[in-house]
This record gives sequence, C-alpha cells and structure tokens, in this order.
Amino acid sequence: MNIIITGATRGIGKAIALQFAKPGNRLLLCSRNEGELLALTTAFNKQFPDTAIHTKVTDMSIKEDVFAFADWCLQFGAPDILINNAGQFIPGKIHEEAEGTLEKMIEVNLYSAYRLTRKLLPSMMQAKTGHIFNICSIASLQAYTDGGSYSISKFALMGFSKNLRLELQPHGIKVTAVAPGATMSSSWDGFEIDKNRIMEANDVALMVYAASQLSPQAVVEDILLRPQLGDL
Repeated sequence: MNIIITGATRGIGKAIALQFAKPGNRLLLCSRNEGELLALTTAFNKQFPDTAIHTKVTDMSIKEDVFAFADWCLQFGAPDILINNAGQFIPGKIHEEAEGTLEKMIEVNLYSAYRLTRKLLPSMMQAKTGHIFNICSIASLQAYTDGGSYSISKFALMGFSKNLRLELQPHGIKVTAVAPGATMSSSWDGFEIDKNRIMEANDVALMVYAASQLSPQAVVEDILLRPQLGDL
C-alpha cells in the first residue's frame, strides 16, 4: 500500500507513520526539516527493514512545494491512504493577533490539504479506492479562548472534509475527519503541561490505523478524541 503522510517527523504524524510501518507498505513522508527526515529514515530503515520508506523535504505552506510533492508521490502509483497532517498552531485572540496570522494559518492548515488532495484525487478516482484522513482538531468543532485564526482554519478544514466525503462517496474513496483534543506534540513546546492532562500522539495514531482497516462498505466519518480529564 502507498501511504502518504505530511508533517511526518513529529508528534501525531510520526506516530501514524509508526503504525503504518508494516511489511509490504510504502511510506511517502514529508517535512520541512531535512535533518529530521534523514533521522526518521535511518531509524525506520533499521526498525522496519521490510517497509519501504521514501521522504521528500516539503514546505506544505508553499503551493509549488505541495505540487512537487504530489508529483513525486504519484511516481509510486495511486495513493491508498492519504493523511493530511501538516499543520501549525499559533495561539491568540482575533483582535490581538499579529497581522497576517489568519493568512498563515489558512495556508498551513487548510490550503496544504486542499492542494495536495486535489492533485492526488484523479489517480485515486481512477483506482476507485482510497482513504483520506484530515487531521483537524477539537478547535474544528467549538470556539475556545486564544483559538483565534488557528480555530478558524481548523473549522475550514472540517468543512473541507465534510464536502469532500460527500463528493467522493460514488468513487469508492473514504474521508475521515480526525479531531483530537490536547495531544503531546511540538505545538505545546514552551508550555508547562501536566502529562496526565494531555493525550499521547499514539492515541490518535491507533484510532487512525483502526479506521483504515474496515471493509470497503464501512467508513468512520469522524474521530473525536479528548483527554480523559477534559479539555485544557
């Protein structure tokens, strides 16, 4: 299976890659950080010698980079699973955040998934199979303090997921929106977090992998995960 994961070197993306690193699978991974990609490739090749690992340095906020990554992925054939995970969290209030924050959040959190998906869809539609996971957020479902433009972009990603699912039903392609609450990732760098109040990245990865294993007749439309003790 060809499995594409964006933002794959940290947090949820890396945890998902670990879940799909099965014999016979081909992982097509990207990140902005070349050093992290090299380290990931080395570690995965050692730990999973029967899994093909291919990586490409890509800034998913840049249209040309996204298109180049899509073309690179397609040389391996139609994707079986696409996980739109790349994203960024900038906290703030709408009336206080820096000028340009909304544009940046939309580029990273929405357009990245929109552009990549559109480039890959013709091959998936021709194959009449595939599964797309969009890593949304609890911020896709409800407003919260200091959500600002991040929340706006994630609401938009949820809307994209819902429309895409409806459009692709006749083509045999599944779409799952994943909305995690607070999860340990680089988004929380610099914050003092009680580990008992935040989920592990692997919690999200396990749910994504489980949803990918259903029969062609079934789809998990939405995955909502929250910390056991409630939202932060």
